[in-house]
Amino acid sequence: MTTQPFLSVRDLRVRFRTEDGVVRAVDGLSFDLERGRTLGIVGESGSGKSVTNLTVLGLHDPRTTEVVGEITLDGQELTTAPESVLEKLRGNKMAMIFQDSLTALSPYYTVGRQIAEPFRKHTGASRREARSRAVEMLEKVGIPHARQRVDDYPHQFSGGMRQRAMIAMALVCDPELLIADEPTTALDVTVQAQILDLLKDLQQQTGSAIVLISHDLGVVANTADELLVMYAGRAVERGPVREVLRSPRHPYTWGLLGSMPRLTSSVTEPLTPIPGTPPSLLAPPPGCPFHPRCGYVTAVADDACRTARPELPAGRGAACHLTPEQRRTVLAEQIRPRPGGE
Repeated sequence: MTTQPFLSVRDLRVRFRTEDGVVRAVDGLSFDLERGRTLGIVGESGSGKSVTNLTVLGLHDPRTTEVVGEITLDGQELTTAPESVLEKLRGNKMAMIFQDSLTALSPYYTVGRQIAEPFRKHTGASRREARSRAVEMLEKVGIPHARQRVDDYPHQFSGGMRQRAMIAMALVCDPELLIADEPTTALDVTVQAQILDLLKDLQQQTGSAIVLISHDLGVVANTADELLVMYAGRAVERGPVREVLRSPRHPYTWGLLGSMPRLTSSVTEPLTPIPGTPPSLLAPPPGCPFHPRCGYVTAVADDACRTARPELPAGRGAACHLTPEQRRTVLAEQIRPRPGGE
């Protein structure tokens, strides 16, 4: 007997209608996530990471957005669910930590009020009970003097403290699914470590499932259980995070890893950027979307990279036309030990 994943996304396609044409922001994405596990999603800006997770929450404008596919949360279908159902789930069973806490938090209301509001909405608690819960959550995320700071405004908090307040607001109703969109962006490395440790501790306490969106492979290596690499709205590689980082199978993943600095490298050693730029999602290239930037197109027979879209196999795999032997050869010659390795 097989059990259904807690979060299941199947052949998700998200398209935005614009004056210039239709933007294919997500193009046939599938993944699963179990309770108590963390899925890391990485890729360049515009790869579809944030759009995917905003779609899971139902935070899109139906007047300009077309969503096709299936998203189920604990067996409940979300893509066809009415807004009234999604409102009951958002902030309660599923919640999101947004990337920029300064813009995500309203400057007109105190931090405590913004944390208490979703708690009152979803539980029917009184103002006193909600305020007490807000203080409790601020203490839980490590805000000093929480009883006094609960009445402060966002601009009175440091960047790290605002991010903690965002986490407190997302977790106030003990959601079973937490989506963290670049939760450590623009924070110094010490605060980054504190935020990531906090997410790990809270996950252990609640057993929640976490989707972690990040540009930083080092952050994902130390936090996630599974890794999904996205490019041009598609998943190009996935698998256990340590396996992907130790033995990547897609040229795009090789490029991401090759562009990262290493502690063991010389300060004069140049980084190796990925050539070119991501494609326009108004008119993505045929075949493999990465082929205009890939250095291995000529190694594949019949010009397949330019004409045939490679499919991502189930489980551990990569959407690439290179043979397993060709990948092993490249890894042996070029890929160096990466984050998550021993």
